[in-house]
Amino acid sequence: MIKVLFVDDHEMVRIGVSAYLSAQPDIEVIAEAEDGSEGVELALELRPDIILMDLVMKEMDGIEATKKIMESWPEAKIIIVTSFLDDEKVYPALEAGATSYMLKTSKASEIANAIRSTYHGQSVLEPEVTGKMMTKMRKGTNTPLHEDLTNREMEILLLIAEGKTNQEISDELFIALKTVKVHVSNILGKLEVHDRTQAVIYAFKNSLVK
Repeated sequence: MIKVLFVDDHEMVRIGVSAYLSAQPDIEVIAEAEDGSEGVELALELRPDIILMDLVMKEMDGIEATKKIMESWPEAKIIIVTSFLDDEKVYPALEAGATSYMLKTSKASEIANAIRSTYHGQSVLEPEVTGKMMTKMRKGTNTPLHEDLTNREMEILLLIAEGKTNQEISDELFIALKTVKVHVSNILGKLEVHDRTQAVIYAFKNSLVK
């Protein structure tokens, strides 16, 4: 059983999520805390496998609580579960030592899967958080956006620049149409553009197409 401590100042949130998690065959919510201060005490006393941590709470917020837990117990695995995606919350939380970052708008099943993945040593980040981190890293290194593309994504971008449709790309590369659509979506996201036309313009501006 993966033992979980849930720290959140909203009782109804704790009740709902805890009920779902406790119904899982491999997860057990062993304790709940309604503020960061109590969360720190319970975390260091019980040493749960996973700590679900809200960010905005009375007494002590989740960032400060995460810092205190990590200072005394560096092996702790903390998953931030919050409604906030703004930079002043995301980066401090991760810098404080949080392993994963989820939103309260996530499905309960997604939070359960994040618990399992984090327990097994993986870091789980909401796609929006991943995008923010990649953008921040690029700004610090001046790395071109297209360098985040995989070889397959670059291949598909060049075919898009040639004017080929998704079906034509599917036929040429011998991959499923659904797979092409997923790659195109990833390409648009990584290039931070809204449609295929803007992706083509990016490709020409950055001399990816001769």
